[in-house]
Amino acid sequence: MLDIQFIREHADIVKESQRKRGESVELVDEVLRSDEIRRSSLKEFEAARAKQKEIGKQVAAAAADEKAALIAQTKELSSKVSEFKSAADEAAASYTSAMWKLSNIVEPDAPEGGEDDYVVVKKVGTPRDFAAEGFEPKDHLELGTGVAGIDMRRGVKVSGSRFYFLRGAVARLQIAMLTMAVDQAEANGFTLAITPTLVRPEVMAGTGFLNSHADEIYRLREPDEQYLVGTSEVALAGMHEDEILDLSNGPLRYTGWSSCYRREAGAAGKDTTGIIRVHQFDKVEMFVYTKQENAREEHQNLLRMEQEMLGKVEVPYRIIDTAAGDLGSSAARKFDCEAWVPTQGRYRELTSTSNCTEYQARRLNIRERMEDGGTRPVSTLNGTLATTRWLVAILENHQHEDGSIDIPQAMRPYMGGREVIEPTAWEA
Repeated sequence: MLDIQFIREHADIVKESQRKRGESVELVDEVLRSDEIRRSSLKEFEAARAKQKEIGKQVAAAAADEKAALIAQTKELSSKVSEFKSAADEAAASYTSAMWKLSNIVEPDAPEGGEDDYVVVKKVGTPRDFAAEGFEPKDHLELGTGVAGIDMRRGVKVSGSRFYFLRGAVARLQIAMLTMAVDQAEANGFTLAITPTLVRPEVMAGTGFLNSHADEIYRLREPDEQYLVGTSEVALAGMHEDEILDLSNGPLRYTGWSSCYRREAGAAGKDTTGIIRVHQFDKVEMFVYTKQENAREEHQNLLRMEQEMLGKVEVPYRIIDTAAGDLGSSAARKFDCEAWVPTQGRYRELTSTSNCTEYQARRLNIRERMEDGGTRPVSTLNGTLATTRWLVAILENHQHEDGSIDIPQAMRPYMGGREVIEPTAWEA
């Protein structure tokens, strides 16, 4: 949610942000109209209520011959107060509804356009020339199947499409990767949190995921009325809902480890094999609460953390600055790190980091205490540090012709010193 005072004073900036996102510019005018009606209705109600209280005092002190007239006046005014209150409540609801539809204000430096209009910021590493090495690379599913590590067939049998089993060395590889991510996060001052994977609707809405991403989310209906999270960002944001934080000693930095769930609505025909687009996966996510003026610096820190992890798994990657039309509603700016996938001949997203400024904090009522005793909304940021999809890039970029897979050097201590995953026959 945005600051209404900012919208009143800088409607042109908010409209420009909406335009860059490809969203309704007219919504800004709707917000301003509903704000004006809300304030006017509230003023009428408060004036009538004050007059009602004043006459009530007069009744108590009035002479017997005056009380009847005053009581009649009070009854008449009471009816009007009820009408004004209903109008004020209705106006407030319309205002809130309009406000919650507005997306965050895009940072001025974010590129314009949609999904394909990103800007490549940086490339790291050189893709392997498998032709020069004399063999055709196998895709991650063939490799994972060859080492008895990825079992899609039985995953589908148990749970349906886009489910899988990770087994043996590949399962260990995922645990190693996620544990390495946690160790890196803790070394950089992040506090580990194992988070709930079911959240209340108010928390899911507060983070902004019930806007453009609503069709991606699994919902448990009556009697539970809860949502399965697609990232621990949601639970970590909700953890301090309705709280006043002390940021005098620096930002609060958390790293969440959780299973995540996504419906992958609209993904028909896309990545139908393998573990790139699946309904359940594990992830280590960074989340930061910070002062407003430090948000951009923290954003760069999260991006640095992601690059450090990608360096440890030794895969070529690039960083892209996501265009405004491809941002989630909460993000003011987002950078993605995409790893090279040899069998696809292109880069695929592994991580993203978003600066959500005060958007989520306003919706969840998360503030910080100021030196003058007052409060103001904090800024929140998030970034992925490792997730199941990383296995795709690790397996494909570290393969040998015989189907064996080298374990990246930094991960070997987490694999008991193991250096290579060898082809293995499946159990009957």
